[in-house]
Amino acid sequence: MGDDAPMIIRPEEPRDVPAIDAVHRSAFGGPDGSPDGGNEGDGEPGEVGLVHRLRDDRLLVVSLVAEPPDGAVVGHVCLSRGDLAGTRASGLGPLGVRPDVQRTGVGSALMHAALAAAQAAGEAVVLLLGDPAYYARFGFGPAASLGISPDVAQWAGPHFQAHRLGDGTVPAGVFRYAEPFYSL
Repeated sequence: MGDDAPMIIRPEEPRDVPAIDAVHRSAFGGPDGSPDGGNEGDGEPGEVGLVHRLRDDRLLVVSLVAEPPDGAVVGHVCLSRGDLAGTRASGLGPLGVRPDVQRTGVGSALMHAALAAAQAAGEAVVLLLGDPAYYARFGFGPAASLGISPDVAQWAGPHFQAHRLGDGTVPAGVFRYAEPFYSL
């Protein structure tokens, strides 16, 4: 799949759940697709169960899939409701792309669509834990520069990032992810 291949980014549908699970298994599992060291007790990468819990608890603000013309889901991203001093704030993640199509623009397409959908949904800020070098291209920067800190001390630092949406102000304070993030 080349960079010029059309890619459809759309909201997830119930029929996509097995394909979304497969994307996260391949993206977050070991090199052979087996679970890596961050898996749950059931042998699944934690991201698979996390998405299920967010979906089941109706905490998803945005959940998008990427599919090429053949209709096979190759990527998934979701944003879930978080808490930041009563402000509409979302936590981004997981973002997963099948390894065979990584570095082809799928992750970027999902990120741009997720941020646009979050803004359309009235979110003021999106927060995440991730590689600053990767997420800076989407407008993320250190959450601390906005006066936002995570509620888990180990998450503080350059990997805890924020992207303010729109021109509104975002209050300083402590951000708390949706509850399922704390059982990873």
